Amino acid sequence: MNAVADIAGIVLGGLAAGTVLFIVSVGLSVTMGLMGFVNLAHGALAMFGGYVIVLSMNRAHFGFGAALALGFVATAALSVVLERMLYRRLYRAGELDQVLFTIGLIFIFIASTIIVVGSETQQLQLPPALSGQFNLGFIQYRAYSIFLIVVGFLIALGIWLTFERSRIGGQIRATVDNRRMAESLGIDVDRLFTITFAFGSGMAGIGGGLGAEFLGLDPQYPLKYLVYFLIAVSVGGLGSVIGVYYASLILGILDFVLTLYLPKGGTIFIYALTILILLARPQGLFGRKGL
Repeated sequence: MNAVADIAGIVLGGLAAGTVLFIVSVGLSVTMGLMGFVNLAHGALAMFGGYVIVLSMNRAHFGFGAALALGFVATAALSVVLERMLYRRLYRAGELDQVLFTIGLIFIFIASTIIVVGSETQQLQLPPALSGQFNLGFIQYRAYSIFLIVVGFLIALGIWLTFERSRIGGQIRATVDNRRMAESLGIDVDRLFTITFAFGSGMAGIGGGLGAEFLGLDPQYPLKYLVYFLIAVSVGGLGSVIGVYYASLILGILDFVLTLYLPKGGTIFIYALTILILLARPQGLFGRKGL
């Protein structure tokens, strides 16, 4: 029974961590797949949303749900300003220009955060309902981890249904497949870019707040987890919601196991596995060729 409980604890912990990774990364997958823009500053937007959520709870005494909503709206609004003032100017630039620009943006976010808030790690104060243990029958496990797993599944299902069953989802898929044809059919691609970018950034903001209890939240956040966001997107496949969801969960479980049993150097297995997968399928496990 102890062995079963130990394995279940590892799997649940990995799923919870993977869920946070998915919520942050799914927006990056969609925006990169749609816009073809190398946005390495996506983690900086997640950090911004995380700070809004944590500080609104800790200092302004917002409720958990209200803080999450505020984090989404604030991050989405900031992303619209950035998209219209800065990102739009580089849509047709080379990949090197996009990489240099977004890396520079990361350092601006880091410096601004240190100046405004400070360099200390921010702690997420969980509401009482999520602070205890939840009885699963075969194991008592953290209620917050179970909450994250359920919320992540619902978000993945909601985004997938939106992409597959709604008009705007059809427009996004059409633009990903052939932008010129989509424009000729009357789709306002620039408006679609802004909406998609705002939604993806808002989701990143929520992920930054939800993951503060797991990953921590400090000014170095965008650099510390950038590689993990990119692995989830590249292995899952650009523009594939389900692909990023599965890839994030697998990565979360694998990282949880390696951290537990090989705390020193265990991540090399993740990098090696990523290289092997991308050598075999450059479009990712669930991506489409030519995306």
